[in-house]
Amino acid sequence: MIPADSPRTVGAAAGTTTSRPPLADRAGYDEHFLGVRVPLPVPTRPQVETVVLPYTHFTVVLRPDRRMAVAAAVCVDGRRLMDHVPRESSWQFDPRLDKAHQTGHDVYRDNSLEKGHLVRRLDPVWGAAAEADQANEDTFHYTNAAPQADVFNQAKKVWQELENHLLDHAADVDRRLAVLTGPVLHDSDPPYRGVQVPLRFWKVAAFLQGGSLASTAYVLDQSPDLTRDAERALAGAQAGAPPPLGAFRTFQVPVRDVAELTSLDLGPLPAVDLMPVVRAPAERWKRLASHDDIVLRRD
Repeated sequence: MIPADSPRTVGAAAGTTTSRPPLADRAGYDEHFLGVRVPLPVPTRPQVETVVLPYTHFTVVLRPDRRMAVAAAVCVDGRRLMDHVPRESSWQFDPRLDKAHQTGHDVYRDNSLEKGHLVRRLDPVWGAAAEADQANEDTFHYTNAAPQADVFNQAKKVWQELENHLLDHAADVDRRLAVLTGPVLHDSDPPYRGVQVPLRFWKVAAFLQGGSLASTAYVLDQSPDLTRDAERALAGAQAGAPPPLGAFRTFQVPVRDVAELTSLDLGPLPAVDLMPVVRAPAERWKRLASHDDIVLRRD
């Protein structure tokens, strides 16, 4: 892993001054936020180069070769969340990283793709007013986005509101979550305007339950449904057009499946998964129609 740019010294030798570059004061994701260590997810393959970019209450682990994050991790303090922070920010490049290694507006211009927040906008928005405002601004860096279909259905609603539902089940009264998330970056992802568009996204939530660490995992799938949408999929495959994407489907999956899909080290989380692992492929991934379908207790 390569850290983001560190503070640099400028000026003549006789009167040197130290300037702090933009975002240098960001502490990022706290691995001990829950009282037990939940490490930042990193690739298990040493040849995969990443850059670690800390923000306010969250950190992005970015793959420069894919121009987007392989993972992001956020601390969510449910007791201190600010619900009414206006969405007035605009998307911007992270100045600590070459723009060529970020997926900017050109990828989203004049098409049906939207900038999908990886760390949800309101998740890190807690604490004192200035701190919460800064966290809100930080989520609008292109490093915290990935191309998603602009359709909205029940499955995407479940995905977007997942953290709210999980906060209600976090241990005791502190309502704290550590949420790890990102796109599934696969070599077969369709190319478009200099990037490869991921077809799946993943999320792993960690929290305390009964005094012990617990976790659950989810996958959002925007692959095209060729049985229902073959005509659009074929049309979308034309040169210059955005890749064909389907309506979202949300699944609860074993945490170990996310680790295998992403080749990420998820630390202790596969071992404390609340979803029972079954062998039958048809039953291993549980499709979610609503929050009521989520498994949050071991049998």
